Amino acid sequence: MYEYEIQQLRTAELIRQADEARLAREAVRARRAAHRDARHDTAPAESHTSWLRRHRFARVA
Repeated sequence: MYEYEIQQLRTAELIRQADEARLAREAVRARRAAHRDARHDTAPAESHTSWLRRHRFARVA
């Protein structure tokens, strides 16, 4: 009986840890999404050129 109770406690602890890890991942995902949305909202006002089309170096004369 004692082993069964230990197993039940261990199972409950693992479930709690998994819930905490999932909440942490969701918080990180939400924070990244908020940063991404904020960046996309301000990007068109700063420049009309996409950063993908910009050349790394200036053109030679």
